[in-house]
Amino acid sequence: MDQRSHVLAAVAGTVALFLSIQLGALALVEPFQSAGLQAVENPDDPTNSLLYIGAILVATGVMLAAFKFDLQWLIRGLVVLASVFLSWYVLVVVLPAPVVIGGVHVPAALGALAVGAGLTLYPEWYVIDAAGVIMGAGAAGIFGITFGIFPAIVLLVVLAVYDAISVYGTKHMLSLADGVMEIKLPVLLIVPVSVGYSFLEEAPTGDDEENREDGTTGSDDRDAFFIGLGDAVIPTVLVASAAFFVPTPSLSIPGVALTVPALGGMIGTLAGLLVLLWMVLQGRAHAGLPLLNGGTIAGYLAGALASGLTLTQAIGL
Repeated sequence: MDQRSHVLAAVAGTVALFLSIQLGALALVEPFQSAGLQAVENPDDPTNSLLYIGAILVATGVMLAAFKFDLQWLIRGLVVLASVFLSWYVLVVVLPAPVVIGGVHVPAALGALAVGAGLTLYPEWYVIDAAGVIMGAGAAGIFGITFGIFPAIVLLVVLAVYDAISVYGTKHMLSLADGVMEIKLPVLLIVPVSVGYSFLEEAPTGDDEENREDGTTGSDDRDAFFIGLGDAVIPTVLVASAAFFVPTPSLSIPGVALTVPALGGMIGTLAGLLVLLWMVLQGRAHAGLPLLNGGTIAGYLAGALASGLTLTQAIGL
């Protein structure tokens, strides 16, 4: 295969990862709701979004400070711990429980610990991607049943603006990406372009802007695409919220809570992703969420209006 064919294959792989996270989140919506994982009493309260956005800002500041003061081990430990908990929440509603000891779902516990061990001991790209799909689907599913439609839209709009400012303005997201790449934090989706690529042996670092970005690296001879896990999770929150909160009939897909508005959001996300990848292939860094979130919101609204909702109903007002 020539380089162009490798790039096209990597683009297809990136789309497949996004689809896996979105379909996984939709499959988890109802099990999470039955398990009582809806985190707030009033999911239609827009202040829920503001609290979450505030938490993201605090977490970003803490990570930047940790990289500055050589406390990478602390950040890595917290991220791996979070991956174990998210994997537990997913596996406990997905796996059967043939063995329960002291009220602990043993298969789910062993699976979650295996995810944490893999990320700690052997963070190769396929280990990180597998964990990322589990973590991304779990996070999007939980937040999808926690944020009603209007709070979810507020979340996506504000984070898209923040992402643009942090990449094109302050550029602190690029510094954060450098730190993440250097210590191989499992908050990325990695899609190899070169045959035989190893994330363990070669992870882009340094100050070259073409090798840094909130979503993907930026040169035509790259070894891999690097997508921030949040770029897949945040738009999927609206997709999951649409499937859970919008009163439209579910499409007949076994095991997946898919509706026309949710499907519209998925299509919009993937359209934004393809535009983002095309822009990055032109050779410079780009913020991911403006395109991804914008596409998701537009696709969701189109699907909601096609389902017979008014614009006010679609927005959740």
